[in-house]
Amino acid sequence: MHNLTLSRRHLLSALGLGTGAAALAACTGPVSASDGGSESASNLRSDFSQAALGEIPSEYSGRTNILFWAPWTGGLFDAMTEQFAMFNESQSDIYAAIESVGGYADLNTAFTAALQAKAVPDMVCFPEMQWLQFYFAGALAPLDPHFDDQWNLDIYLQNFIGESKAGEETFVVPFARSTPLFYYNKSLFNDLGLPVDTQYTWSQLREFGSEIASVSNAGQPIKTFAYSAGDAWFANSWLWAFDGVWSEGFDVMPDEGKVRELMTFANEWVHVDGNAYMAQASHTDFQTGVVAAVHGSTASMRGLTEAVDFELGAAFMPGEVNQPPTVPTGGSGFSMVRTESQERQDATAELLRFLARPEMSGKWHIDSGYVPIVQAAQDEPEVVELHATDPNFTVAIQQLENAQTVAPVNWFNSGTASLSEAFARVTGDNGDVQESIDTLRGEYESLLEDNRDDLEALGV
Repeated sequence: MHNLTLSRRHLLSALGLGTGAAALAACTGPVSASDGGSESASNLRSDFSQAALGEIPSEYSGRTNILFWAPWTGGLFDAMTEQFAMFNESQSDIYAAIESVGGYADLNTAFTAALQAKAVPDMVCFPEMQWLQFYFAGALAPLDPHFDDQWNLDIYLQNFIGESKAGEETFVVPFARSTPLFYYNKSLFNDLGLPVDTQYTWSQLREFGSEIASVSNAGQPIKTFAYSAGDAWFANSWLWAFDGVWSEGFDVMPDEGKVRELMTFANEWVHVDGNAYMAQASHTDFQTGVVAAVHGSTASMRGLTEAVDFELGAAFMPGEVNQPPTVPTGGSGFSMVRTESQERQDATAELLRFLARPEMSGKWHIDSGYVPIVQAAQDEPEVVELHATDPNFTVAIQQLENAQTVAPVNWFNSGTASLSEAFARVTGDNGDVQESIDTLRGEYESLLEDNRDDLEALGV
């Protein structure tokens, strides 16, 4: 689905909402305050009602109904649906409905359309910093009035808290949070005498190519590594490994030489060495033995563990100049939508409070692979047992000390789309590296300029 360019200017114009004003931000995330439109003094919007719900099961009739649009499908959606069922069974006043809208980009598009129609869900879940564009549109309600001694930001892993606040108010509580990981066929690496359970570099992996290619799968040499068409998130770690940055303030790619080195490396690994490639479905290829290694979210952990018929290895993202490299914080958190109903907002807060119980956070970690975002969840007996029996699940937690928020240019859908397309050109299409850099620079600079007022207000 097409990624919309959602600067505040574009979104507010589409919605007919007022503009916002903001104060300075800390470097770890936004800490601004916005007037968020004409009804900004209130957490409610009298003209926004609840989107249509599906059929309510008869056993839950007469309750306050709330609606969550989930950006997951498959096993993750099933795991989340189970948590909602547990909440609905745990009390008799609220029915929490969950509907999958696809992925994060689909949610972005669907929620924008819902705001235009003024018929919205009660709860949404956007990745990393992408909630900001909706915060600037006045679409989100602060969560702080619902916090107490048992449920507040202090209970969560603090690496992710900087991405939750604007000014003195909280608009996101972390939930499905992650970092990228390097997954490899540990059985194959062991058979070939390659190092395992270690910190890799990209150059080291490239050197493994001829040894890995000496083994065939379905009559074809096994590839070392698979790129994909949507690698923007991982590309943050790639460039940090090569000692570069995508932007500093409004200065795009201040050391272009580092970007050129990274893109040339990727291009040559694919089109000169032939040991890496652009995959249509990299994790499927990994599961079937076509390729020896991929990268993925911590959320890939459970699915890959259950899908592969070899020993799965998990490691920190590969380094290069910097080792281990900085990695981007990833995944998403829950936000409450401004609607006309205080009753539904209070009910949504009760759901969020329930999902923040240590046992629920631990269950989500076990079922998905996302980090146990509630600190106390790491002490849950089932979590302790899992980490003792499968150390792969511990890797993401160990890597957290290297995690940080991505550059502001990659806070927006259009920025991540541009970055993914740039690498797809050089890895998939064998495109010219300098042309790809020049195109990306132009798109990045336009994006930053289009959002200059908001980003400057956030201290960028």
